[in-house]
Amino acid sequence: MTFSFTMSPSDLLLLLPEILLTVWLCLILIVDFSFPRLPNEQLAYFSIAGLVATLGCLIWFDVAGITGTLFANMFALDRMALFFKMFIVGSTILVILVSVDYMHRFKFFRGEYYFLVVMSALGMMFMASANDLLSVFVALEFSTLGFYVLVAYLRDDIGSNEAGIKFFILGIFAAALLAYGISLVYGETGKLVFSDMKTAQASPGLAIGFLLIFAALGFKIGSVPFHSWIPDTYHGSPTPVTAFLSIAPKGAAFAILLRMFLVSLVTFKPIWTLLLVAASILSMTYGNIVAIAQKNMKRLLAYSGIAQIGNVLIGLATGTKMGSDAMLFYLLTYLFANLGAFAIVIAVSEAIGSEEIDDYSGLGRRSPFLAFSMLIFLLSLAGVPPLAGFIGKLYIFVAAIKEGLYVLITVGLINIVISMYYYLIVVKKMYVSEPHDRSPLKVSGPIKAVIYVCLAGTLAIGIYPQPVTDWVVSAVMMFADVADPTASLPAPLPSSPSGASPHDS
Repeated sequence: MTFSFTMSPSDLLLLLPEILLTVWLCLILIVDFSFPRLPNEQLAYFSIAGLVATLGCLIWFDVAGITGTLFANMFALDRMALFFKMFIVGSTILVILVSVDYMHRFKFFRGEYYFLVVMSALGMMFMASANDLLSVFVALEFSTLGFYVLVAYLRDDIGSNEAGIKFFILGIFAAALLAYGISLVYGETGKLVFSDMKTAQASPGLAIGFLLIFAALGFKIGSVPFHSWIPDTYHGSPTPVTAFLSIAPKGAAFAILLRMFLVSLVTFKPIWTLLLVAASILSMTYGNIVAIAQKNMKRLLAYSGIAQIGNVLIGLATGTKMGSDAMLFYLLTYLFANLGAFAIVIAVSEAIGSEEIDDYSGLGRRSPFLAFSMLIFLLSLAGVPPLAGFIGKLYIFVAAIKEGLYVLITVGLINIVISMYYYLIVVKKMYVSEPHDRSPLKVSGPIKAVIYVCLAGTLAIGIYPQPVTDWVVSAVMMFADVADPTASLPAPLPSSPSGASPHDS
């Protein structure tokens, strides 16, 4: 197989966000080494400045409609890639903000922490544009390399060391599955680019290859039965790293899964739909049932995250344009609710030194702001109207109903009831139980900023989702030919003043 790479200076424009962030990575290390006495907060804000510049560049690309491919179609910059890159960069900004006060636990290597976080974000940006199996492998391993270090960053903490070892061992195993799966697919088709595999003939080797690739990406998103690393890794990792792991890598992995299933394997839809339905049902049911028994907030959110991934897989199982729309919308609602909840966990942990659910007793009296915010985020995760999570679940279920996945819908509705139970256990602790200590809790400025942003996103998207639905519908227009091109997210509210609606998009 021969590759011919020819690039002009104008082609580098497509790589401008990645080039900008790469340069900023180098600057972070230079500033840290050149000014060792620089306060931690200033280094954090310097890292955020580079991410904000990158986010601005991505928004410019999206507004200007700048798209294209590079390296013989191995790198694709389209509207979907831009969506996921903005998703990744935005979540990274919020994670660095909640890390500012947590950094006192890191006795050494504070500059390297920000470097590794931004480096992982850069790797995930390449994952969002990966349009062939080789670049998928390289980008996925590049992004995971930083997480191997970040998970074990509390080097004097036994839990963090244990989490790092488990994550590393299972991560290497997933990489081996991915490499072997890629070799099988390439051996059967002679192709690496997703769009070149559309006409591939079914064979046992091809089926096993794609199954191994799905297993490796299933590890990345944390779906059952590839979830075993999540509870211990989430529990032992530094909480900002846990928050980062819970959202950004999942978005990047779903970008790859969308390209793989709806481009390469679109002709095999009846086969892989059964696989995704099974993974969705197992993830939702297992995650919600096991979450009931948890006593630690990070472990509860870990199992809740497994269940939430099961909901996202419903959209992927539909194999339609509407399902893809709903997936992107749901991931955005999950970003705000989940990162907001983790920001509160960090705030409470910094104030009382505990992450146990029992220590949230009386939080409504000690900090009405934190308790109310946690209530909003948990209700959004459960899917209670008029919050963003309700709209996200509604869109996912509507897409599944149109494809006749009634069993999946029934299991999903049952799991909503189960999730309400353990979310309300936390709410009961905060508002009904007596506090162990009545002293008020102080919340730092950066964590407040993150909570306010997440509250605004959760409430705004729930009350008026139209702008977001317009955005996600246009982001996955490339999949309009996999089903009815006119099928898109239904508008829960009247059209915007301009008269545009998701259907019109």
